Amino acid sequence: MREEGRSWAHPLLVLCVLSSDLPYSRFGFTASRRVGKAVARNRARRLMREAARLHLQYIEVGWDLVFVARAPIAEASYQEVATACATLLRRARLWRQEQ
Repeated sequence: MREEGRSWAHPLLVLCVLSSDLPYSRFGFTASRRVGKAVARNRARRLMREAARLHLQYIEVGWDLVFVARAPIAEASYQEVATACATLLRRARLWRQEQ
């Protein structure tokens, strides 16, 4: 996916995107050991999942999206992660304004 798709970076997250031609979007969330031990990695994935879930109505369909956690996410609040998620989706032009 990283070779064929595009990616956008934020200090807390990286968003990798690839078109899928499906009537829905698919999501992946990953955190490497650079984020911290298992507790920190699991928290990072939970924060990213929740941010994407709450923004789901605004995300374009037909895309494969992978959110990759960066090390500073270990100290970030949920609001910071949600803002980073929305920022990356806007930069990738996957944010729908109409609702």
